[in-house]
Amino acid sequence: MTSLSLGIDVGGTFTDLVLHDPAGRRTGNLKLLTTHGDPVRGILEGTRRLLGEVGVEPSEISRTVHATTLFTNALIERKGALTALITTQGFRDILKIGRERRYELFDLSLRPTAPLMPDHLRLEVPERVKADGTVLIPLDLAAVDAAADAAVAAGAEAVAILFLHSDLHPRHEAEAAARISARHPGLSVTASHSIVREVREYERGSTASANAYVAPMAQRYLARLGAELAALGIVSPFLLMLSNGGLTHLAEASRAPVQLLESGPAAGALAAAHLAGPGEPRILAFDMGGTTAKLSVVEQGEPQIVFGFEAARQARFIEGSGLPIRISAVDLMEIGAGGGSIARKDAIGLLKVGPDSSGSEPGPASYGRGGRDPTVTDANLLLGYLDPSRFAGGRLPLNREAAREAMTRLASSLGISMDAAAWGIHDVVTEAMASAARMHLAERGRDASGFTLVCTGGGGPVHGFHLARKLGIKRLVVPPEAGVASALGLLTAPPRVDRVATLGRRLLQWSAGELEAAFAELEADAQAVLARGAIAHQPGADAAPQPERMVDARCVGQGAHMPVTLPPQPWPSEDAASHAMVTEAFNAAYLLRFRRPPPQVAIELVHARVVLRGVHEPLGLPQARSSWAGPAFAHQREVLSHGTSALADIYQRGHLLPGFSACGPALVEEGGSTLVIGAGGRFRVLETGNILVEIEA
Repeated sequence: MTSLSLGIDVGGTFTDLVLHDPAGRRTGNLKLLTTHGDPVRGILEGTRRLLGEVGVEPSEISRTVHATTLFTNALIERKGALTALITTQGFRDILKIGRERRYELFDLSLRPTAPLMPDHLRLEVPERVKADGTVLIPLDLAAVDAAADAAVAAGAEAVAILFLHSDLHPRHEAEAAARISARHPGLSVTASHSIVREVREYERGSTASANAYVAPMAQRYLARLGAELAALGIVSPFLLMLSNGGLTHLAEASRAPVQLLESGPAAGALAAAHLAGPGEPRILAFDMGGTTAKLSVVEQGEPQIVFGFEAARQARFIEGSGLPIRISAVDLMEIGAGGGSIARKDAIGLLKVGPDSSGSEPGPASYGRGGRDPTVTDANLLLGYLDPSRFAGGRLPLNREAAREAMTRLASSLGISMDAAAWGIHDVVTEAMASAARMHLAERGRDASGFTLVCTGGGGPVHGFHLARKLGIKRLVVPPEAGVASALGLLTAPPRVDRVATLGRRLLQWSAGELEAAFAELEADAQAVLARGAIAHQPGADAAPQPERMVDARCVGQGAHMPVTLPPQPWPSEDAASHAMVTEAFNAAYLLRFRRPPPQVAIELVHARVVLRGVHEPLGLPQARSSWAGPAFAHQREVLSHGTSALADIYQRGHLLPGFSACGPALVEEGGSTLVIGAGGRFRVLETGNILVEIEA
């Protein structure tokens, strides 16, 4: 029987579903508005509709993969559970003090990032572990009972436990967590060491607090969704996308939902890497949906991974203005610019777009659902880029008059024409994305002109051409069904487990046997996670790959450390050879990052890291249409660009065969998105079905 996979991506505006058949006979996709009051309802309605349209029975689904932005939105909007913190006596304000850094030095109205729990629910208990991991003051379990009772009496649904140096000595946190869970079975309990065993209490505590804050909501949501899909007749494995681009099972996702914060954007980067194919070694993945746009660097088919990021930033592009989250994640630059981003006149009379969004409720004015503010989607409609009868596959017709009324009000307040306001919105939001891309690439020592821009999401192909021109990029690739590419990206991911533990000693103080034992313990934990979800191996796959080993290391005297990938196993058993191996890897990583060799000082090992990937069956690239299906050219429509109107040729993507080429201005329409090609651009359809746009200098 053919293996069928279902991908479900829930965003801030749209819920995308993709049904994939490796044989290519029964495939389909669907884009519908996210039902924020009850996201599960929208997922179930969409699943029923998609399966009905394709003619597939629920029991035929062999795998379901899900990603969502619900949890990161809960952090941003502060709509998680009432959470308490139980910490070492004398350290109740550790999350409030943070790093004592002003992320904007001269901003007198600066608002520091507030902890996720109120002051009265940050509680202390007597206990103390020293910096070497030895116990100075034993844990007072009676005080733990009293703190938990006080938290529950105050209405807390969740508790985060953060004890000093628990990365080296986790027993106190484990004892407190077990005690609280036994005493209050309905309370969600997160011990910091169980989420991330890294040095630095502020970052570890922030990550644990974020997990506790979203855990009750995540556990209810995931349990209900899994049960409802099973009731629908889909009894296949239910997997979740992680922020690092891997998959995990329901139990692990419910235990540590903080790992899912960037699951949706990660899927977009995977989709771009997969759909662009091996012929594009350097990709700038650009995914623009209804609420946000995301950019990520993909080289040699792999998105870059980082081991920490900030959530819910007060200032979008400024480090230090958000909540530090110490988990592995695809390296993303997120911009508050999507189809629903609202345009308005700012305090000094200039046009501003975003970061706030109309979402799906009520949505842009053109949705006809009560929205009155002009948005990016309204602007693109009035510029002629969108066909109001074909938006979202024709399932959401757009109201041009409602968009015109909203845009006219904005134009009047700015003292410009309606057309100028519409183009201004499109141009301002594209420039915001270009500025973010320049910053993202410059910080990583990259030049945009050497990359190919791969556009996905409903808005990516609409803005991609003008974004590429601003960045000096000459090549633009748009895969088929780009509007739902993130949902397809879910199906390309392998199972993955990341584990970390503190080392905290100089390299020469570690014997080869001690290092091997430290990594072996992490690998055993990771193997157990995969085994619990029965996702370590897939039918027909080869043997599982070896775990990837890394250390976070630095020169003695430095405050910052960097990840260093170690050679594959087997490792030398002699101490001198083991030290030489790690030193060589560190020197190479340092030279690659800083373009100079490290100083001749001792190396300190901060953390040990293990990445374990399960085996998955390759998804394969979609097949391009090979037979004539009707005329490619449909008609012409007037479009506006840079204040100038022109007639654009309109093409239906489903009718374009490999080898077809044409010049801009042109629009290529398909169910979930529209590709805009401006003057000076030429496009052709590749054998893979991708459209390659080449842009004149």
